[in-house]
Amino acid sequence: MSVLSNKSSSHHRCAEVTLPFSAIAQRFELGEKEMLKIAICDDEQEMVTAHRQAAEAALGACRAVGEIVTYTQSANLFCDIVEDGFHFDLILLDIEMPGKTGMELAKELRPALPNVKIIFITSHVEYAIDAYELSIFRYVPKNDKGKRLTQALEDAIRLLMIEDGKVYTIQTSSRLEKIPYRAIYYIERDGKNASITWENGVSKVRGSLQQIYEELASEEFIFIDRGCIVNLIHVMQVKNSMVFLENGVSLPVSRSHLQDVKEQINAYWGTHI
Repeated sequence: MSVLSNKSSSHHRCAEVTLPFSAIAQRFELGEKEMLKIAICDDEQEMVTAHRQAAEAALGACRAVGEIVTYTQSANLFCDIVEDGFHFDLILLDIEMPGKTGMELAKELRPALPNVKIIFITSHVEYAIDAYELSIFRYVPKNDKGKRLTQALEDAIRLLMIEDGKVYTIQTSSRLEKIPYRAIYYIERDGKNASITWENGVSKVRGSLQQIYEELASEEFIFIDRGCIVNLIHVMQVKNSMVFLENGVSLPVSRSHLQDVKEQINAYWGTHI
């Protein structure tokens, strides 16, 4: 069961807000924690309805707080995000749509929402390669949508819940800076200090890499080399002794760390996803 309310906008889209009752209970437990924002875009209303129901079920299964906004025109979703500044954590896109295709839309939305999780649904297998290049979270074939869509939605929601809420604070006599854990890509040794590369740039930190690792005290951060820590949330692939991150950066893994890195990644995803 869910709570529904309707919205309208200048783009004349159909919008629905969904809050499973189990999620409402959790919202009070967590002290009004911010809801996950989910967008669904498909030119067929029947598919929009089916995907919304799947998203509602996934929110309930994950005991997550969520708001769902639906679109039947890709141009409206584009305008809401790029022109009106709407934020979404997760977008479910049909690739084959009139006007802007899902592939085109995903590429154009990345600058505005660099960390958004995108799930593609399509009947054309050849799109899977392009989807990987765009750092798409999951690709779901239309002819095998049932359980795979449910699993993709639940995996994305659980990952977003892991990413949310933790902050690393840098405080000196002249500055106070708070960096969300989810925004950190990797941390490198910089002489006797360290540099944190995150979605807003690079922040310098006074202290050793080991000291920062201990201060983070979170399982998503692992050493891939004596001089580098990565955030597992952003790891897309480990191949040929390189770690590939979703922001397009690739980092070398030392030979002495390679097996341990693979085991930690497998253990992390096996536990959380």
